[in-house]
Amino acid sequence: MNAQIIDPLQGDFPEVIEEYLEHGCMKCIAFNRRGTLLAVGCNDGSCVIWDFETRGIAKELRDNDCSSPITSVCWSKCGNRILISAADKSLLLWDVMSGNTTSLKVSVLEVSNNGATPASRNKCADGITSFSPTAACFSKNGNLVYVGNSKGEILIINHIDNEVRAMVPIPGGSVVKNIVFSRNGKYLLTNSNDRIIRIYENLLPLKDEVRALDDLNENLNDLEGVEKLKAVGSKCLTLFRELQDLITKVHWKAPCFSGDGEWVVGGSASKGEHKIYIWDRVGRLVKILEGPKEAIIDLAWHPVRPIVVSVSLNGIVYIWAKDYTENWSAFAPDFKELEENEEYVEREDEFDLIPETGKLKESDVNEDDEVDIVTVEKDPGFSDSDMSEEELCFLPATPTCDVPEQMDKFIESSSKLVDSNNSGSPLSEEAGPNEHTTNHNLSPLEDDAWGTRAKRKRKPSEKVLELQAEKLKKPSKSSKASKFKTKPVVDEDGSNGFYGDEFSDE
Repeated sequence: MNAQIIDPLQGDFPEVIEEYLEHGCMKCIAFNRRGTLLAVGCNDGSCVIWDFETRGIAKELRDNDCSSPITSVCWSKCGNRILISAADKSLLLWDVMSGNTTSLKVSVLEVSNNGATPASRNKCADGITSFSPTAACFSKNGNLVYVGNSKGEILIINHIDNEVRAMVPIPGGSVVKNIVFSRNGKYLLTNSNDRIIRIYENLLPLKDEVRALDDLNENLNDLEGVEKLKAVGSKCLTLFRELQDLITKVHWKAPCFSGDGEWVVGGSASKGEHKIYIWDRVGRLVKILEGPKEAIIDLAWHPVRPIVVSVSLNGIVYIWAKDYTENWSAFAPDFKELEENEEYVEREDEFDLIPETGKLKESDVNEDDEVDIVTVEKDPGFSDSDMSEEELCFLPATPTCDVPEQMDKFIESSSKLVDSNNSGSPLSEEAGPNEHTTNHNLSPLEDDAWGTRAKRKRKPSEKVLELQAEKLKKPSKSSKASKFKTKPVVDEDGSNGFYGDEFSDE
């Protein structure tokens, strides 16, 4: 019996760039829980929220106190808050609807058992050690914040009181560049400067994680300071897998999990290339995507669809999707695809409304049954039983006023319109380019056109242009030496001025 060979490269992966988004200089991205909104951190410190269904900007968040480039973006589970870290080492919690921000101060008071403060770490004047957050993300339920810092540590923080509850040192102590949870909350992924992507298994329960963390702190009362935080951290996270390129030793950019958590994706940090690597959780490389000749700085996988969104060094967001091929045989079980045209002879009753050889099958649906159009079926890919807040999936559209056209462009286009309507006439030869300045019989609308009030001008009708052309063709009745003079003629309704000719002798 022959075993079936399965190609590992033929998976449900994105393959080609479907579309791109452009708005300023974008640096980092993150999907909300449903994948309906895409938050993008920009170089000027603002956060732009895209409606991913319509590919339009739904909202733009700005804070006067935040002007440094955004380094990471993360949504809370309900979608009402966004956690960002900036290049100035600040950590902000942004309310999506109101636009208000809350600054999270990350610090730990270091005191050993003998009362002396260790000298191995940088301290402030008041004995408080300031951690420099480089990346941050929410836990699955949004009750805890996981922060990676410049000292190669993972800090677990309760964002309500901003207190560090646990600490997990990363092997080698390299700077943590990225930190992200899988959608099911069971795995945490970090990317460090040592060119290794690490996957940690979450040991805390998905529910009541804050209470479990408090219990761990109470059980370790014999320890204090950093030693206690590290002991608690060892009960929260354990190293599961390490991913790296042993041959090229490439640096990685913005690794993340797929929507179902089965795949790990990471971008190459090499200059001039836009490569995305996809591994399984065991560590086997299954696919490489190659994009434009632009360095990649961030990427994210859609929560429920095979879509990857990447950000280039130029600040452009690329949307990768699967290249679907049309399979017409899926429309009918007896459909046959032909490689070339074939002659076909139809049956005599093939297109009859009621064929003699066939009988209509009676429907098994009971028409008297009531149809429920109110109840919304839950998506099996989401567990909404533990949702205590109303989830934010879409943002209301804000109407914007049309930007008026510049007046100089309007005047220029109006002048060209007059010149084209009177080409070849004595008026166009005598008046010159400033003909509108010598016309004193314009209608009110035309008079406003050269001022500041008018927004538009009507084009002369074809009948008016025909009458004007006929007048120009008629010879003068006085003498051949007579000269023609032109005067502007105003339409009777006073809403549209045009140029006509009246003949007089000098």
